[in-house]
Amino acid sequence: MVYMSNKTPTHTLPMRYADFPTLVEALDYAALGRAGMYFYDRRIQLENTLEYRQLQQRAKAGARRLLSLNIRKGERVALIAETSTGFVEAFFACQYAGLVAVPLAIPMGVGQRDSYTTKLQGLLASCKPAAIISSDEWLSLIDVGNIDNASLHILSHADFNALTEKEVELSLPSPDDIAYLQYTSGSTRFPRGVIITHREVMANLQVISHDGIKLRASDRCVSWLPFYHDMGLVGFLLTPVATQLSVDYLRTQDFAMRPLQWLKLINQNRCTVSVAPPFGYDLCLRRVNDRDLAELDLSCWRVAGIGAEPIPGQQLTEFGERFRQAQFDPHAFMPCYGLAENALAVSFSAEAAGLQVHEIDRDILECKGKAVAPTAQTRAISTFVNCGKALPGHAIEIRNEMGKRLAEQEIGHIYISGPSLMSGYFQDLASQKEIESTGWMDTGDLGYLLDDNLYVTGRIKDLIIIHGRNIWPQDIEYVAEKELGIHSGNAIAFVTAQERIVLQIQCRISSEEHRQQTLHALTARIQSEFGVTADIEFVPPHSIPRTSSGKPARAEAKRRYLTPTGETISPQQTSVAGYVQ
Repeated sequence: MVYMSNKTPTHTLPMRYADFPTLVEALDYAALGRAGMYFYDRRIQLENTLEYRQLQQRAKAGARRLLSLNIRKGERVALIAETSTGFVEAFFACQYAGLVAVPLAIPMGVGQRDSYTTKLQGLLASCKPAAIISSDEWLSLIDVGNIDNASLHILSHADFNALTEKEVELSLPSPDDIAYLQYTSGSTRFPRGVIITHREVMANLQVISHDGIKLRASDRCVSWLPFYHDMGLVGFLLTPVATQLSVDYLRTQDFAMRPLQWLKLINQNRCTVSVAPPFGYDLCLRRVNDRDLAELDLSCWRVAGIGAEPIPGQQLTEFGERFRQAQFDPHAFMPCYGLAENALAVSFSAEAAGLQVHEIDRDILECKGKAVAPTAQTRAISTFVNCGKALPGHAIEIRNEMGKRLAEQEIGHIYISGPSLMSGYFQDLASQKEIESTGWMDTGDLGYLLDDNLYVTGRIKDLIIIHGRNIWPQDIEYVAEKELGIHSGNAIAFVTAQERIVLQIQCRISSEEHRQQTLHALTARIQSEFGVTADIEFVPPHSIPRTSSGKPARAEAKRRYLTPTGETISPQQTSVAGYVQ
């Protein structure tokens, strides 16, 4: 093993901001330079290097091997999405071959293989691939019993590399060809395959790099995000390729066990750009000590992106204050809003602006659906983070349930439009026709605009409606976490059909007397803050379900509560945030 050198070549070409028709042409240009991908182990020692010129050569060879299987243009190839050179090579082999890559999750915890197999079986049945490529580790978990394809090829990376290359001239894909299917995280339903064409993803890569993050030739990226999630795939696999920048990777599992390795890698390689969900920052905040801080120099980190809906401002403020001791500049925080249905990004906050928090009167928010500044008479305050303005060429509107556009500071459905918007969901003609006819999509999120800046307030299906009042579940969860001093993410709130609010809390309180004291104190606090009563339930560690991207899976929590089966948490509902709490 060798340590990375700061002198490793980064950008050696005239920089282009993803201004290519397809991913193939983006890689062809990047291959002219000396930048590439660097894969690190849990000790942040360099395990593997994949320069873009090597990736181009291997991807072209891989494309010819795939075509030797007589797979037709436009058919799907499922890729078990490990953080590895094997996945990257297979993904780009699909692009050169004119096939549709389908990145799929890997299990993230011990004892989850049975539930993972069930979930994977559903995803494979959905995308109906012509081939599946995986490392040896996961091959035994692939059950294709319900896939109607007698000629399905199931290949290890070694099998894939051993195929004979077909002697064929590779033709460039069209910008309107499908590049990949991105399965959603499944926060409110079974994941759906988002259809993303080359044109759509290139449009998003261009505005991310040029107008959002404002990448520079001197930048170096680093990521622990999984490749099966849009932030990992588009943000930190495709964006570096399309801008000819080098990128360093940690495996998601290694970050989960030792989150400070992320920051140590930033320090070691003087990385400048990295993005994570809020729980990534929270894990580092929980694990760091004064000795760690003394050994870190994060002054190089100029863009610390944050993606979630909504973004918890207090948690990130605490990170910024704590890591000032390691020369972290809180102005580096760059909140953003995005979703797989728009390839990735919709909006970014301003460069070097840090967290900008808007305080509003909670009672007016809940009863009138408006974001109004507090007054001397305000009883309670809610805060939301500025996620910035829509990226160039893209648009955001806030609409009511009837589809009518609302004024600024009125809370409603977040609609998006623009050149990055998906073609529709796979095998869902209704979604494809609606987007084609209207050019707009209801994201399923709620929020408001202020000075054209977006503030996300939550998911529509998570909203707790009691006696005509709209209560945000994260507000109740935050009260529980603040009252009990528990970690962020260890509480989840939802409402049943009978308008009963349920609050589940992960904790290790063993004393029955202490539990009862805590229960009474928290019940009184919620009644005082919200004027409602909640059924509070203490649950064991690792009980709260999460999506593959770390969001609270409130619909799943509600389903389990109403139909308890004793089931263990599944990998689709578990994330880094879930299994390391």
